[in-house]
Amino acid sequence: MGLTGRDVLVVGYFSARQKRYAALMDELADAVTALGARVVGRSVQRRGVSGGGVKAMDRPYSSRTLVSAGKAREIARAREESGAGAVVFLNPLTGHQRDVLAEILGCPVLSSIDLRT
Repeated sequence: MGLTGRDVLVVGYFSARQKRYAALMDELADAVTALGARVVGRSVQRRGVSGGGVKAMDRPYSSRTLVSAGKAREIARAREESGAGAVVFLNPLTGHQRDVLAEILGCPVLSSIDLRT
């Protein structure tokens, strides 16, 4: 799927150990822009920031969607409000996660790996 001319949301899921998450999101936004898309929003979920999350910080919140259900709803609202035609995750996604997220978000969902092909 080409991104040229599309408005895109970029999303990242990070462990609290990842201190460079803002720079990584900037790199993703730059890669999306280089493909001719316009980044209209960003969303970040960090795991392990709270005491309870530290034990599970290297695992996804959900095997279905990678991010939490609440974060998925938040991204869906942002996508609808911005009119974005696609969402690009920094993180690798399984085929199942991509399908579920596309249904929840109402648009095509890509990962940063897809940008390299």
